Amino acid sequence: MKSTPSKENILNKIRKALTQSTPLPFPEAEGKENIFQPLSQEIEVEFAEQFTKLQGKFIFCLNRQELAFQLNSLIRKQEWKKVYCREKEMKNLIGDQLTENLTDDLSNCNVSITGCEALVARTGTIMMSTAQASGRTVSVYAPIHVCVGFTKQLVYDVSDALKLLKSKYGENLPSLITFATGPSRTADIEKTLVVGVHGPKEVFCFLVDE
Repeated sequence: MKSTPSKENILNKIRKALTQSTPLPFPEAEGKENIFQPLSQEIEVEFAEQFTKLQGKFIFCLNRQELAFQLNSLIRKQEWKKVYCREKEMKNLIGDQLTENLTDDLSNCNVSITGCEALVARTGTIMMSTAQASGRTVSVYAPIHVCVGFTKQLVYDVSDALKLLKSKYGENLPSLITFATGPSRTADIEKTLVVGVHGPKEVFCFLVDE
């Protein structure tokens, strides 16, 4: 098909534009300063407040022993008979109660337990990745998700979480990075909020001081 003169003119202008760099019209608007308010309280408190605002359930543990006690107590109280956990470190942390209720059937479990890569205080977000033994499905498939994190994994913003991940994995970043902000929820055209449609309807976060 033969090009028309008008089409050739347009293509020539595009080619010319691509050979020349265009300065930013408002360079001062491209500031690199953080647009969010700086942290005004302890980062553990900030995360707890933001996480609970999103209907998350937060439990602080002074050490690993308290984590084992608190989580085992929760399993008994909630009567979770089928607990799915793929991560060896989590199994060792939790101990006997988990062993008694452990299941290999993710599709029929009551709750899944995972670790995390980071906890983002500003948004109350849990960051996970496929580099963890839990993989892509464990945190989203079960009706209830329990995440165990440590204070050393707390960061203020998403950019800080990504820096933490890069410092851990270098150039070999995980193939999938997940940001989970509270229980799964969606709304229809009438703005009716429904929880637990595309993921867990409840999310617990145990933060261990370490």
